[in-house]
Amino acid sequence: MDILAYNRHAWNRNVERRNKWTVPVGADVIAAARRGQWEIQLTSVKPAPRSWFPPLPGCEVLCLGAGGGQQGPVLAAAGAKVTVLDNSPKQLAQDRFVAERESLKIATVEGDMADLSKFGDQSFDLIVHPCSNLFAPKVRPVWNEAFRVLRPTGTLLAGFFNSAFFIFDPFELETRVLRVRHKLPYSDLTSLTEEERERYVQREEPLVFGHTLEDLIGGQLAAGFLLAGFYEDLDPESVLSNYMPSLIATRGIKP
Repeated sequence: MDILAYNRHAWNRNVERRNKWTVPVGADVIAAARRGQWEIQLTSVKPAPRSWFPPLPGCEVLCLGAGGGQQGPVLAAAGAKVTVLDNSPKQLAQDRFVAERESLKIATVEGDMADLSKFGDQSFDLIVHPCSNLFAPKVRPVWNEAFRVLRPTGTLLAGFFNSAFFIFDPFELETRVLRVRHKLPYSDLTSLTEEERERYVQREEPLVFGHTLEDLIGGQLAAGFLLAGFYEDLDPESVLSNYMPSLIATRGIKP
């Protein structure tokens, strides 16, 4: 399976279905950001701390795997020079929609979060990478490319699922039952039976990958980042939130 092409189609369908991560921010959010009152989410509920961000006016920002008209327009309204890269053209269209509606300058680029060859070395001051690397078969290339395109002292803000989320049977999770089934790392391509995977394909849902903490956190360190911030967040849609936070956010600094 061409996973990049499949997930591109699936996220295009999510836009058509108005999945909550595809609905652009409203004019009131942009107006507040222009007044300096803004926040964005890397995970599900908690906003990323303002102290994690460099001064935004003039800051060159890459929103990585972050289409949908949510993070990019807010940062642009706060004064940043924003580029949004996403695998889904319909997600990118949401950013262009807000940019046109609000007279914002946002560059949109269709591409793979693990291949940033369209950008030169040291092109950005800040990378905002909300919870999207579960759609990448391997996450270390994402960290390596992020490190390359950041300038020295640049910041990577990333959100991702705790690996523990993926040890449970995903279909039983849908019925709010926790049953340990899978080894890590997890892959919809290899951890499920063909029949189970076809259930996702028939529903045109994105296919996902559960990376180990060694790759999610250790991979950032191996790429050269220094970790300077960490928090956990709940996924209110998952029964797992009754027992533990299933989402993690990190702040990495390029020395």
